[in-house]
Amino acid sequence: GLYGNFGQTNYGAAKLAVVGFINTLKLEGQKNNIHCNALAPVAYTRMTSDLMPPEAEQMLTPEAVTPGVMFLVSEQAPTGMILCAGAGVFAAARMEEAEGIFLGRDGLTAEKVAENWEKISDFSNASPFFMGGEQTGKFFKLATGGK
Repeated sequence: GLYGNFGQTNYGAAKLAVVGFINTLKLEGQKNNIHCNALAPVAYTRMTSDLMPPEAEQMLTPEAVTPGVMFLVSEQAPTGMILCAGAGVFAAARMEEAEGIFLGRDGLTAEKVAENWEKISDFSNASPFFMGGEQTGKFFKLATGGK
């Protein structure tokens, strides 16, 4: 699913396509107050039955996910959310991006990226974005010294 499972490349790609889909629809639906969310269930299915212990079948039922579905389609739900649900456990998920650093425009090399990888991959100040333009704005700000 969202985090990858061995042997399920097509399934993982489809799940992340859904994330891109809702991230665009949440923006397009705003003018009409239409919300769009995604459910990422942890489920016991034919596909997962060989990967899980037998007791998982009793825990990972559709009924243990349904309250999350009902919330996501309610007027109380925010928009653009990913709700992970299974066995009565519910957790919001999101994509984040590390703060990043500006390496300059001249003399960029793979070695320079490697030398700065610790800073590039530091998620201590990570942030989610509501839309792609926010990421672009962040990149311009870093590239212009915060101007």
